[in-house]
This record gives sequence, structure tokens and C-alpha cells, in this order.
Amino acid sequence: MSYTIKNLRDVEDVAPRAGFDSRLEARFCFEALEAQDTGLAYHRIKPGQRGLAHRHDEAEEIYVVLAGSGRVKLGDEVRDIGPLDAVRVAPATIRGFEAGADGLELLAFGPRHQGDGEIVKDDIWG
Repeated sequence: MSYTIKNLRDVEDVAPRAGFDSRLEARFCFEALEAQDTGLAYHRIKPGQRGLAHRHDEAEEIYVVLAGSGRVKLGDEVRDIGPLDAVRVAPATIRGFEAGADGLELLAFGPRHQGDGEIVKDDIWG
């Protein structure tokens, strides 16, 4: 097939399986879309919660805020974000998202490199 159509809400939320469902929803959509090279994730961070900070070896990512508001921490810098803000992040830059009072809903796009992502265990927010 030369295309795939999938509603992102129908993709499995892996947060419960990983033990993070009190903080967020995480739907990694590349398999459901049968994508070969492109990664896509749909995240909903619950009000006042933080997502998982991470970085990559190779994959540059672009995040697009769909709804809600919050902050993104990029290395040592913290920026406010809201609907339709797009954030490009270089691979090695540690990034983390924090939802405001209405939560934060976003898409993440980038090239798919198996095993490329690294969750950062330290509290990047200080």
C-alpha cells in the first residue's frame, strides 16, 4: 500500500505499560502508520505534570503544540509554549516538557532510528 490513514487516538497509549500514565499519554505511531523512516509521536501531558526528558544520538525532532500550554526546557533554557508553536531540537539537546493548567498536547516528528532515544533520569528542571 502506498499510504496509511490512522486516527492517532486509536494508537496504543504505552504510558500505562511503562508506569507513566499518571503523568501523560504516549502514542508512538510509526508502526500503526507503517512508516519506514519517519517517526511520529502523539503526547498528552496532564495538567501540571512533566513528560520524560530525553535526547538522541542522531534524530533531530520537531514538536508542534496542538492544544494547551506549558513550558519546554532545552538544555539550560526554559521557554513558554502554546498552540501551534513549533520547536526544532537538535539530537544531543536534552529536552523536557511541562504542562500548564490546561495540559499540553503535542506531536513529535523526526527520522526513525531504532534505539536512538535516551531517557534522562536526572531532574533537568532543577
